Amino acid sequence: MKKFIFSVLTLALVGFISPLSAQSAGDAETMFKKHINKMVESVEKAESPENKREILNDSFNDLIGAIEKVEVMSAVPETEKQGLATFKADIQDKQSELNGENGFAAVPNNNLNNFANFVQQDLEQADTVTIGVTTLLLIIIILLLL
Repeated sequence: MKKFIFSVLTLALVGFISPLSAQSAGDAETMFKKHINKMVESVEKAESPENKREILNDSFNDLIGAIEKVEVMSAVPETEKQGLATFKADIQDKQSELNGENGFAAVPNNNLNNFANFVQQDLEQADTVTIGVTTLLLIIIILLLL
């Protein structure tokens, strides 16, 4: 029942958001940047490296999970899905770097705040990934629901 309600709400949202203007694109980017900024602030406030890593991993997992939910929606065009796949791979690489997996050296404990700031800058300036306003808003809504 929960999946059905979520699907109906998502479809209604897609229908409502589709005619958004360029101003809405700026609003969606601002909301996304605020979400990422909260993550950075949480990392900087955390006292132990373990807590910092946990916050970063949880944020990466939430982003990846939200992207995966949007990827399977039939309303999302194939070109958007390609952009989402690139975006997800980039986030997975950052998570691998954080944890020292897949050929990356783990981020040292004393560099976790800097790494969080790097991630923020990289995600905010991701000119190579092109996803539409509707897709970005779907990701944000899913993140807010998590």
